[in-house]
Amino acid sequence: MKTELQSAIAGTPADTALSVRDVTYTYPSEPGPALRALSLDQAHGEMIAIMGASGAGKSTLAKCLNRLVPEFEGGDFRGIVMIGKSRLDAMRICEAAAEVGMVFQDFEAQLFSTSVELEVAFAMEQVGMARGEMQARLRPALEAVGLAGFEHRDPTSLSGGEKQRLAIASVLALRPSIIVLDEPTTDLDPEGKAEVFALIAKLREQGFSLVVIEHESEELMRADRIILLHDGTIVADAPPAEVMTNFDLLEECGVHVPGLNRVLHLLGIGGHADSVDQAYEAIVRTFPRLRTFSPASPTALSKDPDPAGSGEPPLVEVTGLSFSYSENVHALKGIDLRIERGDFLAIVGQNGSGKTTLAKHIVGLLKPNEGRVMLEGRDRASLRAAETAREVAYVFQNPDHQISAATVWDEVAFGPRNFGFDKREIERRCAEVLEAVGLLDARDKDPFLLSKGERQRVAVASVLALRPRLLILDEPTTGLDHREQRRMMALVEDLNRSGIAIVMITHTPWLVAEYARRVVLIRKGRKLFDGTVAEFFAQDDLLAHSSFRAPEVTRLSRRFGALALTPQALADWIKERA
Repeated sequence: MKTELQSAIAGTPADTALSVRDVTYTYPSEPGPALRALSLDQAHGEMIAIMGASGAGKSTLAKCLNRLVPEFEGGDFRGIVMIGKSRLDAMRICEAAAEVGMVFQDFEAQLFSTSVELEVAFAMEQVGMARGEMQARLRPALEAVGLAGFEHRDPTSLSGGEKQRLAIASVLALRPSIIVLDEPTTDLDPEGKAEVFALIAKLREQGFSLVVIEHESEELMRADRIILLHDGTIVADAPPAEVMTNFDLLEECGVHVPGLNRVLHLLGIGGHADSVDQAYEAIVRTFPRLRTFSPASPTALSKDPDPAGSGEPPLVEVTGLSFSYSENVHALKGIDLRIERGDFLAIVGQNGSGKTTLAKHIVGLLKPNEGRVMLEGRDRASLRAAETAREVAYVFQNPDHQISAATVWDEVAFGPRNFGFDKREIERRCAEVLEAVGLLDARDKDPFLLSKGERQRVAVASVLALRPRLLILDEPTTGLDHREQRRMMALVEDLNRSGIAIVMITHTPWLVAEYARRVVLIRKGRKLFDGTVAEFFAQDDLLAHSSFRAPEVTRLSRRFGALALTPQALADWIKERA
């Protein structure tokens, strides 16, 4: 009679790099399993993309592939994971780490050495590698990620994209059989994301077996397979063309439908396009007349205009703002900016460009070295912190940095209590804002037991309780799945319609295109652009210089001499002219 291991080996194809058989796992503190009888195979040199909503089991599966689960998490683990023909649970932890290299979402947490070469050497030291072998592997690993010559740099001095590439180099030096990347671009600006995905493409060409977990569907179109997880089970495992045209399933699983496929669907063409060129050819084959349309001087399609001026002073006016964190670090240089009542402004730019520094000046967390910030015609420097807090609210990128209470209700009530409102007014305001963010039923829960999307909404509710006129959101959708992103942005839109001005700091092009009415681009502490969204995405040289890309749908519309910001706008424009 065959053993469990013999059965697993017998059912595994000869060229398999990874085999997962009937894996079920339950965390110690959870009543139900995070993974449920999950099975999959990966061929040598294959790139698998894993997608799904938050809580679907993506990161849990990743941690099962190198024994972080269950070795460091505890809980109940059942099933078999095999690397080639070797059973993973028969390996020591250091052996598993050398076979399955893991690059985490929080790449900063993986970097702690004082130089790039020491960082790469650290992982090799942990598996007991001889010094000569370490030296032989160091430079090839850095060359593979484009960091040759960076050996003596302090990792903290690198850009976000460079730090992530360094984390990958540390894994490559071990020469693993499989590389697992768990949302490797979540906190990166567009330039950093492009660097990492270019490296992933290069690794794939070199024959590495890759498992990539991501929320952004457009970046995974060239994977060999996409696996969709829902509630710990695999609900789809097929090539991108098949998975990314199943709109109902994608929506159910909290995955963003690719914009190009959405356009083809709206035009009745259907099918899958993994590039702007493919989508363009599919459209002009169906509507040949569109081949005559010129991409020169694109015409912007309609979008809601900015609120009309009331003749009153702007809500916020920044003039000549300069700020330095130290003598050699000039974060802002002569910034001028007006924010009107009811505005919806997106501030974009690379990591370290000064976006968050500017926001902190507006809200009063920093004081300028030069220039000033005016709130409704009053110099913010002359206002008490309490006066500023009631006018301008700030929601951090990480909601955990501003949540401190034991219950959702107490967190939201914190501000009104500090301002001395009576009990009845506090209860009215808390109920009102929790209802607005859809968390009234969670009023008595510990906020740290909620999902990140829910914690983000708790943070928004806590500042809304003071009824500010301006809400600043720093990367409001980072780390959220597509369903949570839409829910968050629907809330932000409702707040804007109610008269609250919105400033959104973001790296995500489709958020800018679909929600903002105005864009400010900051680069190296200077304001390079301030205008409408359409004007911004029409300036190719500016976009290239700032490493910010227009959404694929917008780039497709440019091929026809239009400038559309959403799939629906482009489909409607084509139908009118075809």
